[in-house]
Amino acid sequence: MPFHKLAAVPVLVWLGVALATRLPRAGATPTPHSSQCKTKCGRVDIPYPFGIVDSPDDGHCAMHDGFALTCNKTGINGRRRRPFAGDVEVVHISLQRGKARMKATISSYCYNLTSRVMDTDPWSVDLKGTPYKFAGTNKFTVIGCQSLVYIVGEHGDDAQDQYMSGCVAMCWRGGNGDVRSALRNGSCSGIGCCQTAIPKGLQYYQVLFEPGVNTTEIHNVSRCSYAVLMDSSDFTFSTTYVTSRAFINNYGGQAPFVVDWSIGNETCDAARKKHVSYACVSDNSECFNSQNGPGYICNCSKGFHGNPYLQHLERGCKDIDECKHPQRYRCSNGGVCRNRLGGYDCPCKSRWKGVAKAGTCIDHFPLAAKLAVGAIGGILLMSIISFLIILHKEKKKMKEFYKNNGGPLLEEATGIKIFKKGELKPFLKNSNIIGKGGFGKVYKGLLDNKEVAIKKPINGSVRENKQFANEVIIQSQVIHKNIVRLIGCCLEVEAPLLVYEFISQGSLHDILHNHNNKVALNLEARLNIAAQSADGLAYMHSKANIRILHGDVKPANILLDDNFVPKISDFGISRLLARDKEHTGSVIGDMNYMDPVYQREGLLTEKSDVYSFGVVILELISSRRAIHSENNSLLKSFLEYDKKKEKMTELFDKEIAITKDLELLDSLACMALKCLSLDVEQRPTMMEIAEQLLILSRSRKV
Repeated sequence: MPFHKLAAVPVLVWLGVALATRLPRAGATPTPHSSQCKTKCGRVDIPYPFGIVDSPDDGHCAMHDGFALTCNKTGINGRRRRPFAGDVEVVHISLQRGKARMKATISSYCYNLTSRVMDTDPWSVDLKGTPYKFAGTNKFTVIGCQSLVYIVGEHGDDAQDQYMSGCVAMCWRGGNGDVRSALRNGSCSGIGCCQTAIPKGLQYYQVLFEPGVNTTEIHNVSRCSYAVLMDSSDFTFSTTYVTSRAFINNYGGQAPFVVDWSIGNETCDAARKKHVSYACVSDNSECFNSQNGPGYICNCSKGFHGNPYLQHLERGCKDIDECKHPQRYRCSNGGVCRNRLGGYDCPCKSRWKGVAKAGTCIDHFPLAAKLAVGAIGGILLMSIISFLIILHKEKKKMKEFYKNNGGPLLEEATGIKIFKKGELKPFLKNSNIIGKGGFGKVYKGLLDNKEVAIKKPINGSVRENKQFANEVIIQSQVIHKNIVRLIGCCLEVEAPLLVYEFISQGSLHDILHNHNNKVALNLEARLNIAAQSADGLAYMHSKANIRILHGDVKPANILLDDNFVPKISDFGISRLLARDKEHTGSVIGDMNYMDPVYQREGLLTEKSDVYSFGVVILELISSRRAIHSENNSLLKSFLEYDKKKEKMTELFDKEIAITKDLELLDSLACMALKCLSLDVEQRPTMMEIAEQLLILSRSRKV
């Protein structure tokens, strides 16, 4: 199931082009399943009829070649494993629904600033000869300001059964003459974003950009157009997708799409007659015709669960013991649950009558018993009333906190999830603490099956009402791959809790300076961390609607994910911290990285972040701590060598200070010293730093 990178060709010419590589056709007869087969690759479950086939010995793991997957090493140093069908990554498989979730490369059509022409990078996905067909939840999605893009595809193996459609995404200038003012978040109706549905049974598609429509005239606003067939339920349009690379960055260059998979190309009635190839082999299983072209899928009968494609007693369809799951299968108010094959019974107790499954069993018992129950009930009632009074007071206090923390304003905002106190409280334990600081504590939690970081500020350290709410809204709109994403907040406490995405590898500070840490960063990794961190800061400094500063740039606030991609955290924390009531304009931040001008005048600017980033570069190339001291300063050491016009080789980390890289390290040191100039006007902008680091990073890879 290969991706094809395509050259730019006229749309009509394509109709005569033959297809390239395809996967082997799916066999007709199921392969017996081996109990030794792997059932998981990374975090993805691999249920039969799918199977991991990494070697000839794994031949019995998949029903046939069409369901064969490989478990490949990915990421830096091959630290993670992911399943692939051909060269297409599989991220989820649904056995019951007959669906799978995969990733497709996003096609692009961009204006080249150097050649001043459009560069096209189209792709195709070929599912022909496999059990997969593109699901109806996918939509052909086009992003851009002047974009006409075609989707050309085929149904099944008949090359004559072709499909062609297109989508137009245009922009017009608003009342102020700016194209961006006409764009609207969430709206994909042709203005900056277009989506169109696909027919059933589609197994191949490719993307073709119309060369007569391009962005050469508005490249300063919208340089690129993008197109991909993707799962529409996973897509929300953002105006930044048109004006920046946010669309590509958010999805890592590959968007998710959904396929329907099925067994063979016959109906259930025809398949049952062929006992050798019939796939629904488990007892208590049923066959269902595919809703997307020929073929069928199997499911366990009602009252059973398991894998309908396996005969094995423990892995096939087993009876559900409903009595072990009273929340899901009701049997209450005097009912006695009794499990049976394929269901359960729930008769009322002896001398009781009614319908126990509906919770209506009732009993008539003697007056004395009723009086005793009444007395007990009275005591319970008093207890309940007392509890309700306490609960009412607690709820009243929570409502006051909610209002004081800007809850009414945040309710009107989109993209911000407001959590209840009860949702986060189970995670606020000492055993879950993953970080502490002047701002408060950070806890690790699990929400919606995703790991998150929950920041609990020190009481009184967060500003109230609209100011806090507005700053949360601003942080939620920050969409960049190198900035930790704010998921939501909890306002029912005195100091609001902030919920962020969890970053697995910890901080750059720990990796550079923790002697127990076995992770070694080579020069290329450090250069990438510097370049991408600078790109994230430059993005914040250059946002169109509002300028956002960091105020506390340091390695401890640069987190690294599994692939050592940096993500800047605590963005805007300085804006969220309450100002000292007695000393307005008080300086907040780490003295080891603080701009002396900001420290002296109390005015935070973009150049304050530039100064702090200069210290970060020095730490990256030296692996030495930045300590604010007259006698022991990392900056002082570099300045002394620079003043004497001596080479700084002795200051570089010996792990990376090899002869061929000394010139590059000198360039990084000089860049850092420019950032650390006491003359604010002489410091470069964050955008200039990001561009220079990108050039150095690319020269390193050449």
